[in-house]
Amino acid sequence: MYEFSSPLQRSLPTMYDLPSEEIGEPGLPDEFHRMQAELLRETCQSPLYRLPSSPEPEAESEQASLDAEPEKQRLFIARDLNLYYDSRKTNQYKRPDWFLCLDVPQLNQQKDLRWSYLIWQESVPPFLVVEFLSPGTEADDLGETIRRIDQPPRKWEVYEKYLRVPYYAVYDRYDNKFRLFRLNGVKYQEISMPDSRFWFDELQLGLGIWSGPYEGADGLWLRWYNADNQWIPTEKEEAVLERQRANAEQKRANAEQKRAEQAEATVNSERQRAEQVESEYQMLLKKLQEKGIDPTML
Repeated sequence: MYEFSSPLQRSLPTMYDLPSEEIGEPGLPDEFHRMQAELLRETCQSPLYRLPSSPEPEAESEQASLDAEPEKQRLFIARDLNLYYDSRKTNQYKRPDWFLCLDVPQLNQQKDLRWSYLIWQESVPPFLVVEFLSPGTEADDLGETIRRIDQPPRKWEVYEKYLRVPYYAVYDRYDNKFRLFRLNGVKYQEISMPDSRFWFDELQLGLGIWSGPYEGADGLWLRWYNADNQWIPTEKEEAVLERQRANAEQKRANAEQKRAEQAEATVNSERQRAEQVESEYQMLLKKLQEKGIDPTML
């Protein structure tokens, strides 16, 4: 009989150990890559790059419509999307774990959704690239490998030299280490982050390490936060917060109604007491008058 050891007894292969159908390509991203990328997407809610609510468009001439600039998608976020960086070598590309672009052309049709990101077509390089370090790729992601003259450039070189991406981040989930590099001239310079957080003025958002559960997995994750140093909620968290706010509002409304009912009951009780006093006074007054006593003379 075959005996299978548990994951705790042996090291399971990763996406970098198992190839895909394409020769030389790694396999599909593992579960962490998907979850971490999705958490970054959900919480990347910049107040500077929200789509404005536009009024109903007014009638315009056909020529004016043709002359109008194409719509911009304020924030374009992608994960594991092939990024082509050199129009002269269209067989070379990189596949960032996660990247963010600002003000790229808006695609409104399902059939127009991107199959890849061609820099010579988009004309907008990524503003931020994030790589999730894994054994076997760390040296490449950090620019610590030396390539032969006949080899394509490594990720670090592509982001720094070819695309000139302003910010490049790497996150090592094994050491829970978040590192961020900023393009200074022609070279990346690491940013000092004693608290593992960095504020992007260009986005009015901060990025840092958050501890908590996401999709049932408890751990340390990269996540965006706002100007109040509050972690931006995910869609599920926002739904929970909305229910909590609704429940709190209902409790407040119930408490207000109860206070109003108590106040009305107090007013009714005071009115009844006043009516009782008036009734007793009238009875006493009548008795005095029957005895010929003028109460005003008392």
